[in-house]
Amino acid sequence: SWLKGRGLAGVRLIIGDKCLGMLESIPVVFPEAKYQRCTVHFYRNVFTVTPKTKMKQVTLMLKAIHAQESKEAAQEKAVSIAAKLREMKLLSAAKKVEDSVGETLTYMDFPTEHWSRIRTNNLTERVNREIRLCTRAIGAFPDGNSALMLVCARLRHVAASEWGSKRYMDMEHLFKMEIEAAK
Repeated sequence: SWLKGRGLAGVRLIIGDKCLGMLESIPVVFPEAKYQRCTVHFYRNVFTVTPKTKMKQVTLMLKAIHAQESKEAAQEKAVSIAAKLREMKLLSAAKKVEDSVGETLTYMDFPTEHWSRIRTNNLTERVNREIRLCTRAIGAFPDGNSALMLVCARLRHVAASEWGSKRYMDMEHLFKMEIEAAK
């Protein structure tokens, strides 16, 4: 709500790790936005109920879902993988796939050129990692303001560096898709 109050508009997609507070606020604050669950976080949730001996096999199965060429194909693949997981006696993993795979496929409603960028929230995770490295190096802060100043300085550095100046996505693909859908 704070970002919307500052003028953020036109949000079409929100990518997250299934944080309940965020999930509850999306329909209230940005009702027109779709929600994409980070595929990496989804995999990690499935891995919590997967034995280490089956981890590699399950990893390949999950990646096969998101390697499909369309949302329908990915949904069909997910159904077959859930069935395979049940055959392997991994009932909890199969249930997690059945219950949650749909929210990891929202990115497939957007232009294919954007898929690799919007299926995870890795960009946010990278920035968080940068901040964590700086704050751990300092150790303890005298007050909240000094911590905030360090975080802001790091974010300014990231924004001013070559990494912050790269164009992340070409929005023309999205605009073309919307124009075609309106016809």
